[in-house]
Amino acid sequence: MRLLWLIPLMPFLGAFLNGVVLRDRIGKKGVWIVACGSVLASLLLAVLAISGYLGSEQYAAGEGFEQTLYEWIGSGAMGLNDGTFADLSIEMGFLLDPLSCVMLFVVTFVGFWIHWFSVGYMDHEPGFQRYFTYLNLFMGMMLMLILGNNFLVTFVGWEGVGLCSYLLIGFYYDQDFPPYAGRKAFIVNRVGDFAFLAGMFALVAHFGTLNYGKLFSAIEHNPASVQGEYVLGLTFAGFVTLALFLGATGKSAQIPLYVWLPDAMAGPTPVSALIHAATMVTAGVYMVVRSNALYQLAPEIGSVVAVIGVLTAIFAATIGLVQTDIKKVLAYSTVSQLGYMFLACGVGAYTAAIFHLMTHAFFKALMFLGSGSVIHAMGGEQDMRKMGGLKEHMPWTYRTFLVGTLAIAGVPGLAGFFSKDQILAGAWGGNKALWVVGLITAGLTACYMFRLVLMTFHGKFRGTEEQHDHLHESPPSMTIPLIVLAVGAAISGYVGIPKLGHFDINVFDHFVGRVIAHVGDHEAHHASVAVELLLMAASVAVGLAGIWLAWRYYGGDKGLVEGERWAAKYPKIHRLLENKYWVDEAYDETVVKGTWASARGLFGFDSKFIDGVLVNGSRHFTVAISLLSGFFDKYFVDGLVNLVGWVSHATSRFFRSLQTGLVSQYALVLAIGTAVLVWFYIAVRLGS
Repeated sequence: MRLLWLIPLMPFLGAFLNGVVLRDRIGKKGVWIVACGSVLASLLLAVLAISGYLGSEQYAAGEGFEQTLYEWIGSGAMGLNDGTFADLSIEMGFLLDPLSCVMLFVVTFVGFWIHWFSVGYMDHEPGFQRYFTYLNLFMGMMLMLILGNNFLVTFVGWEGVGLCSYLLIGFYYDQDFPPYAGRKAFIVNRVGDFAFLAGMFALVAHFGTLNYGKLFSAIEHNPASVQGEYVLGLTFAGFVTLALFLGATGKSAQIPLYVWLPDAMAGPTPVSALIHAATMVTAGVYMVVRSNALYQLAPEIGSVVAVIGVLTAIFAATIGLVQTDIKKVLAYSTVSQLGYMFLACGVGAYTAAIFHLMTHAFFKALMFLGSGSVIHAMGGEQDMRKMGGLKEHMPWTYRTFLVGTLAIAGVPGLAGFFSKDQILAGAWGGNKALWVVGLITAGLTACYMFRLVLMTFHGKFRGTEEQHDHLHESPPSMTIPLIVLAVGAAISGYVGIPKLGHFDINVFDHFVGRVIAHVGDHEAHHASVAVELLLMAASVAVGLAGIWLAWRYYGGDKGLVEGERWAAKYPKIHRLLENKYWVDEAYDETVVKGTWASARGLFGFDSKFIDGVLVNGSRHFTVAISLLSGFFDKYFVDGLVNLVGWVSHATSRFFRSLQTGLVSQYALVLAIGTAVLVWFYIAVRLGS
């Protein structure tokens, strides 16, 4: 455990080597050895750290292992909201507890196989070394996010994955759409990040620390400290949790900040797998679960989280029903499944949220990489209407993809069944209306995912002859990760077998439950055995109904025709879903055009008033004053000076003319002067 700091360092080192030290100096083999080797090192170190923690005194005592590297920020005494003072000290440190253990394993394990898959997928793509540099940097930032022992270290990783998503989504910078999609992801995430910052500032002003252990310990010992103070009409806990959740809506693509995620498909397909399955989009769920002590003391915000989550789930699921781009279907599936996780958080089923996060990482990474295998075989084609019959040409891709589809559809025995069941059980105990919407979403999920499988792998091939000739199974570098992830999608759910009465072997719940605080009344509810079995049966029945609907309209050779017939029968509904409820258009008409209009207005104000009146006007006024001053100086000040000089010169010339040097002339002047004085004297005397 003492080498915990090495886990995020390894990918950073790989990025530094490929991006700086060895840039353009080694071949592709050297590049992928460095990139994959660094992530494999992180995986092995993670396994060692987790095993060491499980046998440690900290784990036995129900505590986390905290490693502080150095003091990062120290400002001395700082005034708090209650009028007291505290020494602010924020460390650069890492925390290993059950929650970070789960996240650590998921990120490193799934991340490694995505790196491995990328070796074959990106082999013929330009920018091979640049790609792996970004991918390693992404991994390092995500590991920092989940291992940070305080909100600020987490926020560094939070911002880092946002930057890396921008770089990877816009990887094909020579095309038009990818750079736009990268900017969109970056900007939308910044909106949420502003709220995240507001929540952090509030916490540090109230507690004088951002350390998870100190914060949540203080809250558990004195819950009233965050319930009595009101901010903007909310309790302190309500304000902070709302701010943090707004940050999560951006990172984890919830309504209204989900719009960036479907466009993120512009990047290479393994990037989509990394963003959607194991890293960036799960950050919001992780952060909410990490802050569960606060959320339990703000039940009104918990309700907001649950409602936003379930609305996002069904909203994205309906859009996924009609998408024809194979990656777009999976993208909206991710948005929907993230909604499921937030539904679990909102009803207090925090361990169920993390459990679904883990199982989702396996089957969603599997399906994204499987779609990459299909796209690779189709020569870059992503339109499912031009596919069909691929199972004969790509047996391993088909088999593994089918496992992932069965898992996400909630088929009993596979991972998705266990985790989805726990979320629906939590929703049933929290709010029956939420459970109904969640159940309908489960049926829609099964429907659109099997629609994808049927359109892609079954029926007759609908592409061109050239595409047909290009069809082939992917190389082992791509199929081996698919097989490994398929195994994970099949068996990972067995660590979280639901509790039925006294039958309780839910290892996952007991493990992660150690980090769930016990404050407030906002906790997950447990149904009776009979109710739990009925809920399971309802979930399975709805899932099977969704599969049957998909087969009804898209199964066999006539499937696409039947699907088009459905679209013709309900054109308005189909158009609404196909255009994704015109949300992007609404954003363009309001936010985007409004921002541009504001920018143009501000530019006009700046150029005409600030620059025109103030800056240029000041310039013109200054020039005018300087001209007037110059005129006054030249003709008045200098004129008077010159006049004095001219008078002096004229006087001196006159008197100089009198100085002739002739004695007789001087005598004459003396005589005349004497005569004038005598005459003046006599005149004065006679006058008196």
